[in-house]
Amino acid sequence: MTSADFIAAIKSAAKESAHITGIPASFIIAQAALESGWGGSQLARVAYNLFGIKAGQGWKGNVITLPTRECIAGKWLTVNAEWRKYSGWLEAINDHAKFLILNPRYRLAMTGQRTGDDFARQVALAGYATDPNYFEKITAIIRQHHLDQYDRKD
Repeated sequence: MTSADFIAAIKSAAKESAHITGIPASFIIAQAALESGWGGSQLARVAYNLFGIKAGQGWKGNVITLPTRECIAGKWLTVNAEWRKYSGWLEAINDHAKFLILNPRYRLAMTGQRTGDDFARQVALAGYATDPNYFEKITAIIRQHHLDQYDRKD
């Protein structure tokens, strides 16, 4: 799937979610693109998990176990992890929003961060990913693909 195909496939759901939750659509699309390899990752293809959300103790849905690379104590390691498994991309986007809204560590991101760049900064600072360049990667995707256009009200 090309980047344009991926954006076209999820932009409506991202905009709908943004309207309801306040999470910028540009951030939703960019994070989904980064985390899923533009929908091409095994996790996205097999489990519709666009955001790399792991299945923690509170998760009651389906799971899948797959390897992942994580930066632990400054070193990249491959570890097995349990991931949330969805029935489709819309379910993944809705759960992603719920995950961010209900998790106290992202409270600052949810208070007034209305651009994708600002939201990405707060999510990265809150420790969403172990990658120290996470913020820069998200914002590069937003800028390169002009995703901020999806943050405007129609």
